[in-house]
Amino acid sequence: MAVQETRQVIEAVFRTERARLIGCLARMVRDVGLAEELAQDALVAALIEWPEAGVPANPGAWLMTAARRRGIDAMRHHAMRARKHGEIARDLDEAADGTEAVDAAIDDDLGDELLGLIFTACHPVLSADARVALTLRVVGGLSTDEIARAYLINEPTIAQRIVRAKKTIAKAGLGFAVPRGQARAERLISVLEVIYLIFNEGYAATAGDALVRPALCEEAQRLGRILAGLMPDDAEVLGLLALMELQASRLAARTAADGALIPLANQNRARWDHVLIRRGLAVLARAEALDDSGPYVVQAALAACHARARTVAETDWPRIAALYDRLRLVLPSPVVDLNRAVAHGMAFGPETGLRLLDELGPSAALRHYAPLPAARGDCLFRCGRLAEARAEFEAAARLTRNTREAAFLRARAAQCG
Repeated sequence: MAVQETRQVIEAVFRTERARLIGCLARMVRDVGLAEELAQDALVAALIEWPEAGVPANPGAWLMTAARRRGIDAMRHHAMRARKHGEIARDLDEAADGTEAVDAAIDDDLGDELLGLIFTACHPVLSADARVALTLRVVGGLSTDEIARAYLINEPTIAQRIVRAKKTIAKAGLGFAVPRGQARAERLISVLEVIYLIFNEGYAATAGDALVRPALCEEAQRLGRILAGLMPDDAEVLGLLALMELQASRLAARTAADGALIPLANQNRARWDHVLIRRGLAVLARAEALDDSGPYVVQAALAACHARARTVAETDWPRIAALYDRLRLVLPSPVVDLNRAVAHGMAFGPETGLRLLDELGPSAALRHYAPLPAARGDCLFRCGRLAEARAEFEAAARLTRNTREAAFLRARAAQCG
């Protein structure tokens, strides 16, 4: 195999195994930053050795063994428990390729190692911004530059968030094991929230010139698939994955060639990704068979209503309205109430939508939220109250920080005459 081909194989293997390497090493050395350095050392070793010796039969295991050897050296250097050092080193020396002995010496299975890393990166002790940045960095493998560009934040700021997050984890003395029982359920909420935050920033960018950032959606979906593979019997994990797959199926149809927003009602449904739709519906069926009451499962059921409609006219708005009635019970929030009002307005007429929007009253959470005046504008437009609708669309355009969304809202205001 040519040197360049070998390098490509190494890069592909490392991309796949990186999170597991860091998860294993973090449990050994109790330090995310050091774990990243040790994983990188294993990559460097592969870049040196594999072009000469050839790609090993089990490249992932080779990297794991190399990384763990370096981890043991680091533990020795920091004068950690001599007994564990001796046991691990002895097992490594006795194994022909080191793989089986190392796996037995350190831990149980790789799934727990990766889960432990995910649960630690998403720990509520960190701020939401820090959780997102750290998860994308250590689990997703994105560079600080990639994260900064995705979120339109300068690279030093992202780097500082990640460094502070690592220090916070170390200071809190967090373990890298998977929590159990009630603690696991509580922490899982944070894990799912972080993954969905990443997805939503890709699906509907909050700022900048692009409406969508598909790379972030893809990364969130990848994280969701990893989590679903590790927790295949958790309905909410499956619900989140189904929700992301179904929403992502519409990405290509959400924007025009010039980047302008195309609303759901005007999208060319032939451009929807029907492979993703089939995958999302299949995952949703598995989730609903386990428990159909959780917020992510209900939201996935909402997305499925749109995915199943071959045309706008076939959209089952009464079912969507009923699902929002359920969602507000399990996930009460002003945003859910807003979306429920929109759904009822589509199902039972714009006057109903306006009444429910008016019932929201003054809300600190919605005061500067562009979708609220946009929703009012749409209901008013459909009621024929064009002057009022125009004012609402203009107010929404002033509130959004996304230039493409603002242009769409100004165009709607112009339609009001």
